[in-house]
Amino acid sequence: MDLISYDQSFLSLLAPAVAIVLAIVTRHVLLSLGAGIITGSLLLTNFNLMNTLEYLAKGFLEVFWEDGLNTGSVFILLFLMMLGIITTLIDVSGGARAFGEWARQRVKSRQGSQLLTVLLGFIIFIDDYFNALAVGNIGRPLTDRHGVSRAKLAYLIDSTAAPVCVITPISSWGAYIIALIGSILVAHEITDISAISAFVTMIPMNLYAVFALAMVICTAAMDLNVGPMRIHERRAKAGELYDSKKGTPPGSVAMNSSEKGTVADLVLPVLSLVVATTVSLIWTGASALEEAGAAFSVLGAFENTNVVNSLVYGGLVGLLFTGLRMTRHKLDAATWVNAIVEGTKSMLPAIYILIMAWVLVDVIGSLETGEFLAGLVKSSDIDPGYLPLIVFVVSGAMAFATGTSWGTFGIMLPIAGDMAAAADIAMMLPILASVLAGAVFGDHCSPISDTTILSSTGASCHHIDHVVTQLPYAISVALVAIVGYLVMGITDSEATGFLASGVAFVALILLFRKLSGCNQPKALEQCRH
Repeated sequence: MDLISYDQSFLSLLAPAVAIVLAIVTRHVLLSLGAGIITGSLLLTNFNLMNTLEYLAKGFLEVFWEDGLNTGSVFILLFLMMLGIITTLIDVSGGARAFGEWARQRVKSRQGSQLLTVLLGFIIFIDDYFNALAVGNIGRPLTDRHGVSRAKLAYLIDSTAAPVCVITPISSWGAYIIALIGSILVAHEITDISAISAFVTMIPMNLYAVFALAMVICTAAMDLNVGPMRIHERRAKAGELYDSKKGTPPGSVAMNSSEKGTVADLVLPVLSLVVATTVSLIWTGASALEEAGAAFSVLGAFENTNVVNSLVYGGLVGLLFTGLRMTRHKLDAATWVNAIVEGTKSMLPAIYILIMAWVLVDVIGSLETGEFLAGLVKSSDIDPGYLPLIVFVVSGAMAFATGTSWGTFGIMLPIAGDMAAAADIAMMLPILASVLAGAVFGDHCSPISDTTILSSTGASCHHIDHVVTQLPYAISVALVAIVGYLVMGITDSEATGFLASGVAFVALILLFRKLSGCNQPKALEQCRH
């Protein structure tokens, strides 16, 4: 079946636009994703109904089978199901309850519970998928106990996971980016700096990631709640952790838990999951290095690792360990079966959304939406000093429209390298850093981003509630980054640009504190009315 090409056409934006606008307006994610998929499929098949049905069937089939088992997606879904079962078993064992009791004696405030969640996000930096799900399942019992809304928890998870991964060399993100940077440096014959040195040098130039992390720390420490987040936080303080009118969010499990559970019933399974996944990431990477005849190094292993395989291996070890530990509670067969069934069911809403999002991303790829947006930048004739700002905005739009920061990296980093080489080679690192910053920003705002979906799942929050409540924070930090990139272009100084963003960030925090006045004790009573 021949597909219509929409290369360099504004029509390539139609499918993601339909999905994103409908998701925000209707707050029905599956309906919105479906509308985007159908819109793109009709465009690609020139509105031929039979060809459209054939294309749709092929698109959904390829999520699971494409010249063999599609491990890239199937293993992610398996990992989600395993994590759901592990979470349910931990709950049944009383581990979550025991951890809540332990933390309650040590963490005495809402801010403390939020800061602990952020700290966990910094510690679990190896991969954003794993970060979102693991931190959510560890932090949720504590934040629930202190009346922190699930929407706030989802924000703390999402705004820690990707920003930490994108500035950490020893992570799946860092390895992928370093590999791309290395190819760009070779292509432009830049030999005075290595790929990893370039990556590290770019960290303070990645203004969105740096200040997104600063924002999430300040938000947790000061309990800053602005925009729709204020509504969710007021409800949470009254005992409604999520909007119950929308049903039970993904990841929530309601089962009786043992009164004999201990903190170890939560910590040890999660620790086994973290250790097993980390070892698997290094092992699969080392195997790839060995096959290529290359010497082993930890960074090289992360650069060549198979993330989805490693997640499944880690998940299997974590599930086995959790199951063995559960034997001490002497559960009957019915409880075991119920835990497995309920744990799997708890992840089904997230699985449905992920499958639809993957199909839409494939449709968007066929429409060449990313290439169209990238072409707009490449064809522009502007002052090189303003390229970091322009590239940041376009990368953000691309990640928002396509729902993938990694896809944006793959498309935009080589283009940004070409632009820098043609305009001013000295601008290479700032321009590349602005791609990373813009991609993470767009990913944070996009309702079709898999990382955003998994953050909602980890927090057990309704997906669109997470998207809408995170937007004010993400957009505000993006404005801080824009100020920095603008000043960077005017002054031709990365340090001055960072300083300008710092000043803008301080002003933003002061504004947020004023807008969050209802969190202060003296104003609480007024806010209730």
